Amino acid sequence: MENTQSIKKRLKSISNIGKITKAMELVAATKMRRSQEIALASRPYAFAALDLLANVSLLSKNDLSELLQKRKTKKVLFVLVASDKGLAGAFNSSIFKKFEQSVKKESWRVRPSKDLEGPTLQTAQTAQVENFYVAVGEKSFNYLLKKGLHVVRKFTNVGDFTTTEQVQPLSDFLVEGYLKGDFDKVIVFSTHFRSALKQEALTREMLPITFNSLQETVREIIPDKGKFAEMIKEQNISFVSDKSKLPEYLIEPSAKEVLDNLVKHLFFMQLYHLVLEANASEHAARRMAMKTASDNASDLGQALNLQYNKSRQGAITNQIIEIIAGAESLS
Repeated sequence: MENTQSIKKRLKSISNIGKITKAMELVAATKMRRSQEIALASRPYAFAALDLLANVSLLSKNDLSELLQKRKTKKVLFVLVASDKGLAGAFNSSIFKKFEQSVKKESWRVRPSKDLEGPTLQTAQTAQVENFYVAVGEKSFNYLLKKGLHVVRKFTNVGDFTTTEQVQPLSDFLVEGYLKGDFDKVIVFSTHFRSALKQEALTREMLPITFNSLQETVREIIPDKGKFAEMIKEQNISFVSDKSKLPEYLIEPSAKEVLDNLVKHLFFMQLYHLVLEANASEHAARRMAMKTASDNASDLGQALNLQYNKSRQGAITNQIIEIIAGAESLS
């Protein structure tokens, strides 16, 4: 049996760890509540932006912004939105797992090429597609480096509560890169906040902006439960209209100029909302992880305390037996 001094040291260590994890749980819970409020408050505007984007995407091709126009896919940019810090449970691993599953599902496989700076992807149709990556968060950057993939840009230290100023550089990089032809498709992997106990990793095709991709995004992010979900059902709200019932727009003086600026703003708001949801998910996952760690520390402490008492009682019993034996030998 382990001696009492060793058990006592372990008990002290576990007690200290439990205090730290409990404090981290309280901090994460406070951050989660605030980030959750911000994310939920932004949802009505985000859904309205998605609805308007869907309507605009079906206008005449002559009026469409370049961000809304499809082109032959030769370069694909993957954006992985993870956290800067660890101790967040399965938050980061769920994103990376979703990324690996999506790449495999699309029948894409990484294959090195001497002619290209980064690795290439080859689809089932044997067409070569150049593949690039953007890391949002230190964890996604480290993951991509570990995989030996070509990271063209990383965005970190966005803070506990993301602001528009912190998301703007990422939005500008994606929009400018797409317009320059640096990539023909942008796919984002992030986590959507369902509840304090459930966060879901999602895959979204952000560029080019198409009606079908927006419709799929809305289906994925509309909540199943809660006040917002009940309001949608009661009022029979449809965030992406039927193609046959789209309103007609009269845009003056220049439809293309207005739409270019409008689409960029709406795209930014879509990306900003996505980061807000990921931010709320991170704090919720960290709170849950720290709560689990605190509970485990408490359970282990109780088990060790019982073991310590048994060990101490055994030592006392042995001492009493030795005293009795010594007294009998002298008599």
